[in-house]
Order: sequence, then C-alpha cells, then structure tokens
Amino acid sequence: MKNNKLLDVAREVVKLEVVSLKKLQSSISRSFEKIIKLIVNCKNGKIIISGVGKSGIIGKKWAATLSSTGTPSFFLDASNASHGDMGQITSNDIVILISLSGESDELKNIIQYTSRNRNIKLIAITARKDSTLYKNADLKFLLPTVKEAGPGSFVPTSSTTVQVALGDAIAITCMKYKKFGKIDFKKFHPSGSLSIKLKTIEDLMLAGTKIPFVNENNSMRNALNIITKKGLGVLVVRNNNKKTTGILTDGDLKRLSNSTNNYKNLKIKKVMKKKPISVDKDVLAAEALSIMNTKKITSLCVHDKNEKNKTIGFIHIHNILDANIT
Repeated sequence: MKNNKLLDVAREVVKLEVVSLKKLQSSISRSFEKIIKLIVNCKNGKIIISGVGKSGIIGKKWAATLSSTGTPSFFLDASNASHGDMGQITSNDIVILISLSGESDELKNIIQYTSRNRNIKLIAITARKDSTLYKNADLKFLLPTVKEAGPGSFVPTSSTTVQVALGDAIAITCMKYKKFGKIDFKKFHPSGSLSIKLKTIEDLMLAGTKIPFVNENNSMRNALNIITKKGLGVLVVRNNNKKTTGILTDGDLKRLSNSTNNYKNLKIKKVMKKKPISVDKDVLAAEALSIMNTKKITSLCVHDKNEKNKTIGFIHIHNILDANIT
C-alpha cells in the first residue's frame, strides 16, 4: 500500500470516530442526568462496573477514572462474578453494566442477581433497546448506533471510542457536581509528576518559627541580626497586633547602608517596603513561581483565604525549585 493510501486509511478511521462522538454528544439527555444523580447520591453503597471483552477493558478504565476523581468504584470481572465474586455486590450498591449488545452471557447472572435485590440499582450502558440488559435495568443509557472503522465494519473501534468518552463524561460530571477540585485530586495522586504539578504553597512553605518575622518598631540594627540568623535574605515585618505591614530584604539593607550612615538606629517601619505580595496557601507552587518571575522577586508571604495581612507561611523561590517545580 502506498504511503498516501496509509494516511487516507488513518484519516478515515479518525473521521468515523469523530462522527460517532458527535452522535454520542447528541444522545446525552435526561437519562444521563438521572444516572449522574443516582451515582453522586450513593452514600451507603459502592459503585461497581462490569463488562465483557472490550467493554470490560473500558469498564476498568471507567472505574479508575471515577475513583481518581472522587467517586470510589471498582471493576467486577463478569466471569468471576458467577463463581463467587457476586458476593462483592451488596445492598445499596449501584452496578453499571457495559455491553453493546446487552446480551452477553457472562452478564446475565449479574442482571438476575441485581433484579432479585430491590436495594441494588442497575444501570445499563447498551446500544440495543430490545436487549435483556436494557429491559431489566433501573436506569439506562442508549449508546448511538455507529459505523465501525475498517473493512466490513466489524472491528470494535467507533463503538469503543464512544464508550470511553461516555465514561469520561460521567466521571467529570460527577467530579464537577461534587465540587471535587485540584486539591482533592492531588490527595489521590501523591506520587509522580502529576503530584509535583499539583503541589500547593502550603506543601512547601516555611511555617511557625521558621518564618523570618520582625517587629516594625525594632531598630535596623536588630533587623541585621535577625536577617543574618534566618539566612533567607528577607524579613517579614509585623506590628504589635501581629499583622503583616511590610517586608525588608538584604538588598534594601545594602542600599540603605550606602546612602545613610546612621541607618542602624532607624526603626524598621521607616524603611520597609509596605504591602508585601502575599498568596493564598492553596495556590499551586507553579503559579507562585510564575508570580515571582513576573515580579522579579525571590519570596512571597502566605495567607489563608482573605486574611492577607496575617502571614501564616513564607515561601522562597529555592523551596519551589528544590521540589523540582519549574
């Protein structure tokens, strides 16, 4: 086959799958909404997903995506379910069965089992209204009829793409419904590059006695001693009410020493920079690094929520770079 023909085949596959996804988009209606509400309101049970063949592989992906986005779920092997694993399904559970035909023999035992227990809800994901699965489900989503790619249109391609996309749509919709955010997501991904990207200022900041605090009424002589002791090249200045009023850097000290002979007797509040830049503790460390680069500074004060004048932490650019965040 010539190279241009190879490209044509590939483009045709993608074209057919795009058409299939558009059909899926049009199929999302009230039945989808009901499924979402059933899932997010499952408080005392489990979300169990099963399927056979390609649908089974996709079911594993559904379970993994749901779990990682705040909806705990697991995949149940349909064959093993008929040999003891059916016991994993208990009252108040939600069972999601994925089957294009809705007639897979391995799923029929699960369908019968859930039908006998009124406290177990069955969700059908199938392309056939006349199927056993569709007829016995409490809620159902009818997959659109699509054309498979390849000669004879028998290789599962467009149909599996649709199933994967539907699972993603369910997971992300549940995620948004629950207001599951990036901080929650980070808790479920403590390792790897993704965790690094999701680190917040709170994960890296200096806190407690490590924050280089100094009172604004202290003398510059005292400031010199503290900035040398802390070794961060900066001081966070507070008033008697422990409210942050300014910041003082070693650069400020050098410039002052070059311009004023008796600067050591001055009070810190006379020479400090007022209104230091402060960020919320939940800001991503990568965003804080961007702020530092833009403002051409090397450190930031950290506050909680709207209390910008109450410093609870301190972050230096080295704290961020040492965490491999760039």
